[in-house]
Amino acid sequence: MESKALFNLIPVGLRVVAIQGVKASLYVAMNAEGYLYSSDIFTPECKFKESVFENYYVIYSSTLYRQQESGRAWFLGLNKEGQIMKGNRVKKTKPSSHFVPKPIEVCMYREPSLHEIGEKQGRSRKSSGTPTMNGGKVVNQDST
Repeated sequence: MESKALFNLIPVGLRVVAIQGVKASLYVAMNAEGYLYSSDIFTPECKFKESVFENYYVIYSSTLYRQQESGRAWFLGLNKEGQIMKGNRVKKTKPSSHFVPKPIEVCMYREPSLHEIGEKQGRSRKSSGTPTMNGGKVVNQDST
């Protein structure tokens, strides 16, 4: 996959994401006329509501701008040639607005549980030669 087509989806709120290009680190933004542009800084125009359909397609709509009369949201969309479309011309039911996010690399880590932390501390205490208290008396662990 071409690196220019890779984007990071950054959560910035409940079902709200910022879309950032991997290579250039620029944010996707939509202005008041519905045109998409790239921004090197994160602004409110960079926030998009993420909605998932039953068919697992995802659509992205501007959190700031919508149609004046109807209140219909403005969506991100690509035409058949892959060119960006003006937000007020894209409808959520049309394939031009349907995206399928594909995780390329997921950085996951697991927080240690309190049980695991206690076990590690218990093992390290036994291996060290520091004295511990036993009923108010100092007892060296090497002698136990």
